[in-house]
Amino acid sequence: METEDLDEVCDMEASCSITPWSKNMFIEEMKNPFAHCFVIKMKGRLNAQVVGFICFQNIGDESELLNICVHQQYRQMGIGRKLIQFYIRFSKKMKTKTFYLEVNASNQPAVRLYELFSYESLGMRKKFYRGELDALLMVKKD
Repeated sequence: METEDLDEVCDMEASCSITPWSKNMFIEEMKNPFAHCFVIKMKGRLNAQVVGFICFQNIGDESELLNICVHQQYRQMGIGRKLIQFYIRFSKKMKTKTFYLEVNASNQPAVRLYELFSYESLGMRKKFYRGELDALLMVKKD
């Protein structure tokens, strides 16, 4: 993810997330030495459009998936799966053994995606998102 990607990233984030990150939050994460932010682009006739992104942190042998999004127009095309595959491969090269994430418990497509990659439920944070929606905590151990 580059600074010039942030307008597209933030537009996508605002339309997809119930608690969207601000441009400043992405910038701060991009500066964090433990964080990694990547985009996936689809080549068009004139330029490459950002169709998804992923942000995560790796510290020691643990990693936390912080944010992932696929543009609404490009869902159900395997892009989310590609982002997760990339994330896991990248993190394993850094000797990561345990992967954590939290997801809106009512977002069943996302929960199913994570389960495809052997994530398991670890617990629940009640009314975590906006004081309304529960967050499902998930873990994957290798």
